[in-house]
Amino acid sequence: MPLLAGNDERFLTTAHTLTESDWAAPSLCARWTNHEVLAHLVHGLSAPIVEFSARMVGARGSFDVANAALAAELAARRAPGELLADFERGRDRRRGLGRLLPDRLMLGDHVMHELDIVFALGRPSTVAADVLASVLTTEVTVPNPFVPARHRARDLTLHATDIGWTRPGSSRWTVSGAAADLASVLAGRPHALSRLTGTGVPRLQQRLTP
Repeated sequence: MPLLAGNDERFLTTAHTLTESDWAAPSLCARWTNHEVLAHLVHGLSAPIVEFSARMVGARGSFDVANAALAAELAARRAPGELLADFERGRDRRRGLGRLLPDRLMLGDHVMHELDIVFALGRPSTVAADVLASVLTTEVTVPNPFVPARHRARDLTLHATDIGWTRPGSSRWTVSGAAADLASVLAGRPHALSRLTGTGVPRLQQRLTP
């Protein structure tokens, strides 16, 4: 919880520096603008379970389709400044879906989507080292049906060179790079793949294909 609270506070500081054109720009999430990514973060803190369940039924059981539709609709109703105020209120009073997701997965979701925004804008990550270490550890150890990072990391030796984090695997397949780049690629974003090095990079690249 302290990592999540501190990271959310830092995210808000970063997010308030974005311009209107920044929010309108495409993110690393397919089909979402940065504005819609922000709406998704707000929805994840407070979406009513009944509403989301009904949307999934309408989407023939697809979590991704329901999730994308709700984020787009919320972004259409709320400007980025309003959503940032919603996020600040909601992070301290999680409701609905926000109460179901464990803190470590919520932290990973918030970090990944911040990277989706800043990397798409060509900005560097400002996520703290201890937060990135926690996110990487969660990615490679906790099964997640929505973000199969654990599956992508299997049998790879991973090195986050800037924070001293390592996940032992096969000595034959190694992947090294900055922690934020490594976490983003494991979450399924190929954007930072070119910044990673090692014999395991082609193997990891293959696993990014749906």
